[in-house]
Amino acid sequence: MRNLLGASLSAALVLGGCSLVPDHVRPGAPVPESWPGGPAYLASAALRAEAGPSLADLGWQEFFRSPQLRALIATALENNRDLRVATLNVELARATYRIQRADRLPTVDAGGSLARQRTPASVSPSGRASTTTQAELSVGITAFELDLFGRVRSLEEQALESYLATEQAHVASRIALIAEVANAYLTLLADKELLRLTEDTLRTQQQSYELISGSFERGVGNRLDVVQAQTAVETARANRAAYVRQIAQDKNALALLVGAPVDEAMLDGAPSLGTGDFVADLPAGLPSDLLQRRPDILGAEFDLRAANASIGAARAAFFPSIGLKAAAGTASSSLAGLFDAGTGAWSFIPQISLPIFDNGRREANLAGAKVQREIAVARYERSIQTAFREVADALAAQGTFGQQLAAQGALAAAAQESYDLSQLRYNRGLDSFLNVLDSQRSLYAAQQRLITARLSQLGSLVTLYKVLGGGVEAGGARSS
Repeated sequence: MRNLLGASLSAALVLGGCSLVPDHVRPGAPVPESWPGGPAYLASAALRAEAGPSLADLGWQEFFRSPQLRALIATALENNRDLRVATLNVELARATYRIQRADRLPTVDAGGSLARQRTPASVSPSGRASTTTQAELSVGITAFELDLFGRVRSLEEQALESYLATEQAHVASRIALIAEVANAYLTLLADKELLRLTEDTLRTQQQSYELISGSFERGVGNRLDVVQAQTAVETARANRAAYVRQIAQDKNALALLVGAPVDEAMLDGAPSLGTGDFVADLPAGLPSDLLQRRPDILGAEFDLRAANASIGAARAAFFPSIGLKAAAGTASSSLAGLFDAGTGAWSFIPQISLPIFDNGRREANLAGAKVQREIAVARYERSIQTAFREVADALAAQGTFGQQLAAQGALAAAAQESYDLSQLRYNRGLDSFLNVLDSQRSLYAAQQRLITARLSQLGSLVTLYKVLGGGVEAGGARSS
């Protein structure tokens, strides 16, 4: 009895089927082997020519140099609810894989029963009432499929690749969260600078208005100058209200990303965009690096492998399915006699199911699995093309923002000199206040654009880090 059960278990464990899963061949990358060239990429090309590590080789703790920003990112990685959902999805995919993996091994159950039955005299064959007892105790295998053609193994492989793809989706969510927190923080700092600039402009314009209004009341100047000065003051007031509102909304957005209230003292102690050291600036590496680093590309390849495994399972459906039931134990007419000599009982029930005619269902399933694989190939290639485009755009930004910032800085300096000269000429009675007002507006606009350009330049570096697949933890281990 025990020998039979042991032989059944051994056969179930030893018998392994052949695999009908197609060999995985990674499709070629449908992108050039180098990044684009041209005037927009000259500065970034010079940086890429330098020896040293690439940008995406840095951990986020090394890439982001601001202590305040690193603290916000660390808090977000702990508390952000969207990232928490992505983490739970990984756990769910892992559990699904473990369930599918368990189908490759037999399930052994132990069971026992005790039945007592009374038969009345009117229906008893002996004409006398009787009471019978039957006790059973058994250990057995229930409905185990001998995977001779690899169907169960293919389904396990599909679940594994889907789990790995979900893991990469979690990595992508983590990288995206890091970039979103950085951009939200930099946007908040930029709006705070714009508010300070607006308040300084309002203060200057208020002083001008008071001087012009006082002169007009003393009979010097004209009403037009007073109205023009008042127009500038009210415009600055309106801008100030808009920036106060925007800063409040920026803080709300940052708190949502971080998943906790943001410490105001941390924000108040932050440097300005023009003076702070926020991010590192290193070469981007080669396009081929994206295939080993970008989580969306890695996830698309795992999805392709899962589609391959589905083809194997669909092919195996054309072959016979062999199942096994086996049990061994004892049976007795009394509970006390279960372990007496001669009470052994066993059963061995192999089953085979041979598909004959199913109206083309198996052929359709196999055709659908092959189409799903082609869809996975197209998505994999599309993910590579999208990654190449995103990095190329970020490199174009990296290659041009330096020149734009230099030009914008020179423009702001020239606007400041123009305003100083126009104010001097107005004070000497050589020009009308309209020239002062025009110079003031030009200076304010130039200073606004300079702050916005600094924000865009820092944001482009954060974007480049993100699209390169950055997020490697300090020490070389990828975030997960």
